[in-house]
Amino acid sequence: MKLSRIEVSRIRYVSVSITSGVLFAIMDGLINANPYAQTMYEAYGAIMKTEVDMVSGITIDVAYGFIMVGVFLYLYAALPGTTGPIKGAGFGIMVWFFRVVMSVASAWMMFNVPASLLIYTLAAGLAEMLVLGIFLGLNLNVGEKT
Repeated sequence: MKLSRIEVSRIRYVSVSITSGVLFAIMDGLINANPYAQTMYEAYGAIMKTEVDMVSGITIDVAYGFIMVGVFLYLYAALPGTTGPIKGAGFGIMVWFFRVVMSVASAWMMFNVPASLLIYTLAAGLAEMLVLGIFLGLNLNVGEKT
């Protein structure tokens, strides 16, 4: 049975969304559960949860995958660059600003936390968003020959 172009597009959307969500969850785990991060997160003291609901976390990250793929496809033509990976990197930087930089700025204003925690969050968030953006750019070559 031959699939139509629309069916292939839907399959690709779903598969890239799920894969990016799982990639998001894995990177979140590596970024937030490593010993260095755990030591820094002690600054949040009493407001920090002692256990993380992994099922909810993975579900949320997969949902983020679907949303990010949808937004990436919607903005694709307006993103800077001529190739998918370059557009993906630009998208990753944009998402990093709205997701990470704004959150870190708020934490800096509201909580008495070490600067090293804020810098770690900025750097780790930039790496994560670039990986995700480039992954999307490599796998969602809108209008490019594949």
